[in-house]
Order: sequence, then structure tokens, then C-alpha cells
Amino acid sequence: MGRPVTAPVPPPPGGERRLHVLTPLRRAWVPIAATAGLVAQQGERAQEWALALPVWLRLAVLAGLVLVFGTYGFLSWWFTHYAVTDSELRIRTGLVFRRTAHIRLDRVQAIDVTRPLLARVAGVAALRIDVIGTEDKDELAFLAEPDAVALRAELLARAAGFAPAEATALGEAPDRELLRVTVRDLAVSLLLALDTWAALAAGLVGPVLVWALSSSPWAALVALLPLLGAVWKGSAARFLTGYDWRVAESPDGLRLDHGLLDRAHETVPPGRVQTVRIVEPLLWRRRGWVRVELNVAGSKNGILVPVATREAAHALVARVLPGADVAALSFAPSPRRGARWAVPVWWKGYGLAVSRELFAARRGLLCRRTEIVPHAKVQSVRRTRGPWQRVCGVADVHVDTGAGNTVTARLRAAEEATALLYGQAARSRTSRAAARPDRWMA
Repeated sequence: MGRPVTAPVPPPPGGERRLHVLTPLRRAWVPIAATAGLVAQQGERAQEWALALPVWLRLAVLAGLVLVFGTYGFLSWWFTHYAVTDSELRIRTGLVFRRTAHIRLDRVQAIDVTRPLLARVAGVAALRIDVIGTEDKDELAFLAEPDAVALRAELLARAAGFAPAEATALGEAPDRELLRVTVRDLAVSLLLALDTWAALAAGLVGPVLVWALSSSPWAALVALLPLLGAVWKGSAARFLTGYDWRVAESPDGLRLDHGLLDRAHETVPPGRVQTVRIVEPLLWRRRGWVRVELNVAGSKNGILVPVATREAAHALVARVLPGADVAALSFAPSPRRGARWAVPVWWKGYGLAVSRELFAARRGLLCRRTEIVPHAKVQSVRRTRGPWQRVCGVADVHVDTGAGNTVTARLRAAEEATALLYGQAARSRTSRAAARPDRWMA
């Protein structure tokens, strides 16, 4: 839970503010990394040049570099300001080339608070802001933790339509915990993931084969490094990210808190989820476990919960897609007559379900993935048929959403695909007309 945080009194609307005083230390790492890369590139020449200098001159050079890097960090911090006006968040940055970002509050998609390990030790946090229509997130790094929490609450309140005075006084909205992933469940789920073992097997066998064929340990090492990276990404990195995963409900959406070393506080905005994906790896099914992934327009928050029971996952999906009853979906398999010739064996993994609120497509035998789209989020519908599909009498129906994602109902009978094409277009049109506008804290 942590100790209660008292929000500081903010400056008046439009007043410019600076980042935390420790920010120059972070900014100084940019020239430090560039200098370190240059020295590493020169290798032995840089070492010979350094050894040729007297000790006092080496110390003077080191002190000069520290002074230059520190001055750069300080000046970049000094020339960075942010201000909250009635309609936007304005961020001014740049030491030589000035840049001013105008972030309209009514376009804010989500605001995340991230706390890397060293930042947590120093008591600071970064604010990452998702805006509709942009790929990259704007960031304020770093702020004192109370300032970051207070600013996030203020921006969310203003994005919801509250007046500036009310938004400042509201503070952080309360939340109610819905689900927390235990360390044991997270660890067991990673051990039961086939992709983790596949990466580990490749990491063990690949370098040995390279060494045997080339008789070069250096070639084996070169082959080992990317495989070790894949093993790390599929096991330890996922554990560190998913540690103590907590999902809570609040007026500004579902809040996700997670991470062992780097602690992240993310928000899933209500009404803006385009697609939900339920992933069921083969070895998880006996335990009834699934992973829930999301596609949110303008946001890169991709996971709702890393592992949960099927019942708990369905309850969470009902929170992000109000009115959705995933458990009630009845999936119809692809027709055996044409599908088994179009895609032998694997055709059995395809399925389709359409309800009054949802379009859902299923695929996969070893790792089953169910993708769910509300009718109101569908942007376009397409039917495609390749030459072999025409011979087999089947077709695919593609549903495109606003998040740039496509959900495909594969290997449907040709007559069914045509009816599905026109029927889905009508359902999407009527659902969009009846849908309520997205509004935070409504």
C-alpha cells in the first residue's frame, strides 16, 4: 500500500514548472554514453593515449569531462518547463533547438506513472502521456513522486471535463482491487510456456552446432548472444515485468500496477479498448489459465493481466468491454468439407462467434488465441479468397479496428462469408449509432 502521500499545492493554471532537481543527473547520461561509445570504438589507441599522459593531466581531463557533462545536464534541465493551462499541457524543451509540445487535454488517452529502480530509491517518478493520434509518448522525467501523482490526477480530471479548480482539488481517484497475480502463479506460468523452453533449447543446441561446424568459439559466442537475449525476454524479463501484477478499478479506468525493479502504474481508459485477445497456451489449459492482451488506440499498453483463471479473465474483459459476456460466446468451427483441404490439420483451430455486442474469432491448436471486437469499434469489413480457397469453397472475413489491428475469421464457407460480410457491416453501423461517447470519470 505504501505511506499516504500529501499532494503539494500547485501553482496557478498556466504557471510554468520545472522538473525535479535530480533530473540533470539523468540528462548527463546522454553525452556520457556517446563519449563511452567513442572511446570503446578506438580501443587500444584510446588506451595508449591515456597511458601516455601524466597522472595529473588524466585527472584534469576527467574533471573537465565531469564539468562538461554536468553543465549539459543542468542546462537541459534549466531550459525544460511544463505548464498546465485550461485546455492543454505545454512542454518546452531544448538547449540549442527549442521544441514546444502542445498536448490537448481532451486528446489524452492515458497517463502512466513509471518508477525505475534508481528513481524509486531517489523518490522520483516519470509521467508518460498517451495522446490519441500519436505513436510516441510524451514524457516528464523526473518529478517528485507526490508531484507526479498529483499532476496525473489533475490531468485526468481535466481530461474528464472538470473545471481547473475542481481538478486540482479532486486529487487521486480512489480504486478498488479486482485481481492480483501471485508470484507463484506467475513463475509456474512461465515454466509452463512452450516458447520459453523452445528459446532455452535453441540457446543450448544452436551454439554447440555452430562450434562443431565452424570450430570457432567466437562464432559460437556470436550465435549464443541473441539466443540468450530471447531466453531472457521470454523468462526473466517477463517475470520482472509481471511481478506483483495488480488490477484495480477506478473512475478513470482500470489501473495496472506491476514490476519488481521498475514499477509501472498504467491506466486502461474506459471505452477506448479496440480489441481484446485471450491467449491460452497448451500447458495452461489444464489449470484453466489464460493471458489477456489489449489493443488500445494510441496506446502501447498491451497486457491486461499476464496470467489469470478463465473466470477472472472473463470478469476483467467485461470491465473493459461493458456488456460483453465472453463466457456465453458459442464458437462455430470452420466447415470440414472445404477447410480440411485448404489448411490440413490446423483448420480445426479456427472458429467464429458473433453475439449482439461482439465479433470473436479463434485460431490455434497448440496456443489458442481468441480475439474479440465490439461491433461499435469495427472500422471496415473485408472478404478475401485466394485461388486455392476458391477451389475449396471457403473464404476469410477480415474486421479492421481503429487501433490498426485486424481480426480474421478464417476458412468460412463462401455463402456464410458473404452473409457475414454484409451482416457485420450492418451491425457495426447500428452499434456505432447507439454507442455512448467515451468519457472519463463518467
